[in-house]
Amino acid sequence: MAIVKNIAVIGAGMAGLACSQALQQAGFLVTVFEKSRGPSGRVSTRSTEGWQCDHGAQYFTVSEPAFASQVQKWVQAGLVAEWNGRLYETDGHRLQQKQTDKKRYVGVPKNTVPARQMAEALPVELEQTIDAITVDQGQWRVRSKEHGVYPQVFDKVVLAIPAPQAKALLTGHDAFKALAEGVQMRGCWTLMACYSRSLDLPFDGLFVNNGPLSWLARDSSKPGRLVQGSAVKEVWVLHASGEWSEANLERAPEAVAEDLLAAFKALGGETPDSVSMHRWRYADCPQYLHQGYAWDATQQLGLCGDWLNGGKVQGAWMSGLRLAEAMIQACEPC
Repeated sequence: MAIVKNIAVIGAGMAGLACSQALQQAGFLVTVFEKSRGPSGRVSTRSTEGWQCDHGAQYFTVSEPAFASQVQKWVQAGLVAEWNGRLYETDGHRLQQKQTDKKRYVGVPKNTVPARQMAEALPVELEQTIDAITVDQGQWRVRSKEHGVYPQVFDKVVLAIPAPQAKALLTGHDAFKALAEGVQMRGCWTLMACYSRSLDLPFDGLFVNNGPLSWLARDSSKPGRLVQGSAVKEVWVLHASGEWSEANLERAPEAVAEDLLAAFKALGGETPDSVSMHRWRYADCPQYLHQGYAWDATQQLGLCGDWLNGGKVQGAWMSGLRLAEAMIQACEPC
């Protein structure tokens, strides 16, 4: 008789949820630990009274058949829709339409929806910042900053978190620690701007290749975004570039907001009625790894995440799925 294995997955972003979902469907007992108040990781939405804004990943594209199949299921369930925003690019001087045939998808009515749906069927321990993982005679224990050592022991552990956070937990695994240590992750300053009017700009999304900004978007142009009856008629999101964000990571949010709004105004933007700031400490990588995932069958320890698989939402989801497939194959028969 096969013995059911208990698995701890650290991180409830797209990689961790994809891995957990596949493992659970294969019959494993999975417990997901997430330091935030809800799942979704960097595919995130700021929601407050009268407005909302996708301030993490802006959309996702599809090229892998496995991910395409999942996206179609989300579309059919009404959780995801294509975003047909008018996309442009600029070098700071010349504005031109973005030439692309890619379909861009978003969650409906916000980008967190697909991740929240994946998490519904999973046991997710929220607000648990895991600060240590230890193994003794094949049994893993996890410890959180908020609640101490978790009472359950685990047969396997998956780290589905940014490389620097994974490195901090890998004190007993030199090879995986070196792998995570070799990946640089950059921060990203994000500004959300609310308006009681619509801005007369020709684009809904703009790729910026000069100055402090790298991207800006009319978030309210995405399907289902506007809050009925709200005085807020339009919300814009501004992402600073990785280079600029790293150089200004420790500055006061108010000072950062001033610089980002000045850059937006230079591109045709206007002074907003209100702003909200967010600092992503680990947003992207200048150079991603492309090995997909990492699995140590001896230690029963795995790593997954976009940093291991070329970046982007699809890269994160595929990394989690491929790690789960490797773990399932290695455990047949368990």
